Amino acid sequence: MRKDVFHITLYLFIYIAILSCSGKKYITEIPYYYSDQYSHKSRNLANDIGSPHSIEGNNSQILDDDVLKIKEKYSIIMEVMPREITDYRLYSYIDEWLGTPYKKQSLEKQKAVDASYLIQALFSEVYEETFPKTPDGIFRSKMLQLFTGRMFLKEGDIIFFRYDKSHPISDVGLYLHNDRILACTSKGLNIYNFNDEYFQLRFVAAGRLKDKK
Repeated sequence: MRKDVFHITLYLFIYIAILSCSGKKYITEIPYYYSDQYSHKSRNLANDIGSPHSIEGNNSQILDDDVLKIKEKYSIIMEVMPREITDYRLYSYIDEWLGTPYKKQSLEKQKAVDASYLIQALFSEVYEETFPKTPDGIFRSKMLQLFTGRMFLKEGDIIFFRYDKSHPISDVGLYLHNDRILACTSKGLNIYNFNDEYFQLRFVAAGRLKDKK
């Protein structure tokens, strides 16, 4: 009888331990598409996820598990504290699109996507604001306040790029945090380092939704 109790207790302990660890499984799924320097830092931060410095002290906002997962996941990618990830709807939306191959004028999750089509869909579904589907059309929207200073960029700002003289506004991206942007390249839709020369040479301006009066 004592042996049976011991086995049951042991099985319960193992089961609880497995449950407590399963919530961190997604960390291995994070796409690190930065330079080796940024990738190394992000992996180190992911390894330290159990430290008291990487986890919020409490859940004072009473957020559900999915939101907490998003906060923690993207705080690692952005290399910021979880409390700095505030726009849960934005990150939840883009999370399902990361890794989608690039294809012009396309919007099909995990199959093909054009950055301007995604931005149009994101702002329509998340913020209930309707933009045209072209980079130039978004740029000319009266709903945006345009600016050029990088130091003013905030989470959710739209970034505009120029690739050739015949198309002054050729593509769009989305600023996230800490010089991380959502953009499409030949590698597909992913989170990239805005400091990379590829983006710096093409950056034109940024736009932010105007306050509704």
